[in-house]
Amino acid sequence: MPLPLYLLAMAVFAMGTSEFMLAGLLPDIASDLDVTVGTAGLLTSAFAIGMIVGAPLVAALSRNWPRRSGLLGFVLVFATAHAVGAVTTSFPVLFTTRIVAALANAGFLAVALTAAAALVPPDRKGRALAVLLSGTTVATVAGVPGGAVLGTLLGWRATFWAVAALCLPAALGILRGIPEGREKGKATGGPVLRAELAQLARPRLALVMVLGALVNAATFGSFTFLAPVVTDTAGLGELWISVVLVLFGAGSFVGVTVAGRLSDQRPGSVIAIGGPLLLVGWPALAVLADEPAALFALVFVQGALSFALGSTLITRVLYEAAGAPTMAGSYATAALNVGAAVGPLVAATTLTTAAGNLGPLWVSGLLVAITLLIAFPLRTVVAAGRSAEALRQDVRTPW
Repeated sequence: MPLPLYLLAMAVFAMGTSEFMLAGLLPDIASDLDVTVGTAGLLTSAFAIGMIVGAPLVAALSRNWPRRSGLLGFVLVFATAHAVGAVTTSFPVLFTTRIVAALANAGFLAVALTAAAALVPPDRKGRALAVLLSGTTVATVAGVPGGAVLGTLLGWRATFWAVAALCLPAALGILRGIPEGREKGKATGGPVLRAELAQLARPRLALVMVLGALVNAATFGSFTFLAPVVTDTAGLGELWISVVLVLFGAGSFVGVTVAGRLSDQRPGSVIAIGGPLLLVGWPALAVLADEPAALFALVFVQGALSFALGSTLITRVLYEAAGAPTMAGSYATAALNVGAAVGPLVAATTLTTAAGNLGPLWVSGLLVAITLLIAFPLRTVVAAGRSAEALRQDVRTPW
């Protein structure tokens, strides 16, 4: 894999740390800003909503920008938003900074996904995506738990400052490692943009975007509210939140790495095996969450399965959006973050029910069940292998 791909992953690490870090900080943020944990959880949804709106919007606005300048600008805006968030005492202001940071993240990721796919041969998009997403999974292994520890020791604001600082070496890496200039083949005409947007009407693309969003909703629905499961349900101390986040992150790294080797040629195998296991895992975690050993094991497994299945479906989005070369990354980003927005919103409604802290885990199981019910009758579409390239050669990969 080319070096610039790893430099992009470095920036994704900083942004992934921010996107996931709230899972370990929500109780402290809620207490400091005098809001409920459920309300504080809306910060995750705010970030996701900004990503949903920002991905296609910012990608469309920046599609003719020089690639390096665009990526650098997005990283610097992202850092500034975190610096403002670190000093505010107002929840609405913090909420706003999360939206601004999300817009910057969306623009960066939309460009980076398209750039990553362009850096490798057409049939290796899955591996390129795995390298790029490794920045997110490493964030869950190191960045997010480190942020949780920093937040426990120095307060949640220190974590926001740390994320802003992480953006600086990422910006330097982009400046030195990404060539200036526009993407090869990048279109400048309005009619071409309209043609790319018209790709969204294709049923195959819409299907894999919906499935990717559902799986990510299940992932974020539970991940966002893991902290109270650890401290209240399992009865462990606050520092154990970091341990659980490390286990989830380690699992996600394993999952996205394995899926990266399979999602180009055998996406159906990942979905057929990983889907049912993921479906069983969320209810199992809800039932066994009061047993620390089971909690630790299942969090690792669910992290692996969630990211294996989710990254495979997002790879399918890139293939199915091959007819939208400058907008494909934004479609993949939007699919990821529709789930990230909906998941915590739905999960938060269960916190005040009889299910309590375990409600989000049951919601995740339900979302995966819906995913599989939709996917099964359309399995030949979801598991089509290298899609755009393969379809032109009449290749069909069995479920």
